[in-house]
Amino acid sequence: GTVVVEAPDHEIENYRLRQKAGQDPKKLKKLRKKHAPEGRATWSESTFDRLTTAEPEELVSQFRMSNAMLINVIARDGWTYAALKGLLRGNHDTRTRQNREILTTIALYRGLLQAGIVEEVPADTPSGKDARLTRELQRDFALNQPLSPFALAALDLLDPESDTYTLDIISTFEAILDDPNQILSAQQRARRGEEIAALKAEGVDYTERMALIEEVTWDKPLEEELEQAYDTFCESNPWARDFRLSPKSVVREMIEKAMTFSDLVSTYSLARSEGVVLRYLTDAWRTLTHSVPPEHRTEELEDILVWLGELIRQVDSSLVDEWTAMSDPDAPVTDEQVAEHAFGVTDPSLLSANPRALRRMVRNHFFRHIELFAFEREEDLAELDSYLEDAPDWPDEMDAYFDEYDDLGVDAGARSPELILITENGRSWAVRQILDDPEKDHGWAFEGVVDLDATDAAGEVRLSSLRVVRG
Repeated sequence: GTVVVEAPDHEIENYRLRQKAGQDPKKLKKLRKKHAPEGRATWSESTFDRLTTAEPEELVSQFRMSNAMLINVIARDGWTYAALKGLLRGNHDTRTRQNREILTTIALYRGLLQAGIVEEVPADTPSGKDARLTRELQRDFALNQPLSPFALAALDLLDPESDTYTLDIISTFEAILDDPNQILSAQQRARRGEEIAALKAEGVDYTERMALIEEVTWDKPLEEELEQAYDTFCESNPWARDFRLSPKSVVREMIEKAMTFSDLVSTYSLARSEGVVLRYLTDAWRTLTHSVPPEHRTEELEDILVWLGELIRQVDSSLVDEWTAMSDPDAPVTDEQVAEHAFGVTDPSLLSANPRALRRMVRNHFFRHIELFAFEREEDLAELDSYLEDAPDWPDEMDAYFDEYDDLGVDAGARSPELILITENGRSWAVRQILDDPEKDHGWAFEGVVDLDATDAAGEVRLSSLRVVRG
């Protein structure tokens, strides 16, 4: 084939300027050359010459056994040992690396046995298999992360009766995902900034402040509990020591603070790292979707997965669509399924085409109002509702509320489904979001009407009216 390389934009612009100046020495001397944007990778003709004339790099085998691959092999028909031998001895690794991968595979296999995911089959079994999966797992179940067996075991330590049970499931799996360093660094800077401001207000001197903030990092939910469980898990699964547990709160924070993708990017100034954010959210969605067993999949978790999938779809639809197709590529599509999917839906990408995801977005939108109201961020509220012709007088409403109460809840209790009522009526949804005051009077509320036509057009929740009901 042929590879055509185009010069960088700034070089093309410089060429045009030189052509425009012609042979006039004065004009050529006065040329203000363009430069590559700061931090942007660039190239030149010498780069092209080097790449086309240099010896190509030697291809190196990247074969690595993983839990996901091992489960896929065990799930096949036939003798697992023979299939694994073909993989482990038939790749292009050196003999030394092959031996190392064999030892890794044995350790992973023992881990799956101890986790109760796999069991050995007697030699005289008619199926001809020597190992099989023990769980009735969903069709698209996969352990895509090295520490997925640990996360599965840790789920049994969580309290299903806890108000934060679903969020704790998310935190357990976030702890085994690769660190999105740009996001975590930004979270750490933000937390340290908040701590410095608090210490300044308390009159702590500079030297002591700097010493104290060294201990401040990003939020790490369940850190102590997960570390203890990890140490116990490693006693019987030494291979797990090769991987690092890293508690963090990205998806959880988005849920707790009712944040969208844009909110997360703007809050932590991640405009140059949007790809990192999208990749992490996609990994989190994929891992939660394919790894959490049915017995731990709460209705709230299902709602979150729908919301997260829709959020990713809005940013880059190709990622979710590809994974959805891969989950069940052989499933037949009947005429009834097509008709049901298409009924009343002219464009499946419209937000109103997925009422379940839209309800989650509406709840998040109204809770965002509560959060801004609680922190008296009247300018942000005004910007959020700038499209409304008759928006509430937020400063006046805040004065009235905080004359009556000292605080406004924004915790898990304030997010309770019992405090929001959504009445669906065609293309308009009436919403009543009750404010969680400290006395639990629950007299104050935000009442609004969601305009589905405007919401579809804008790609985000749009209201036709909004008012504050005083207690």
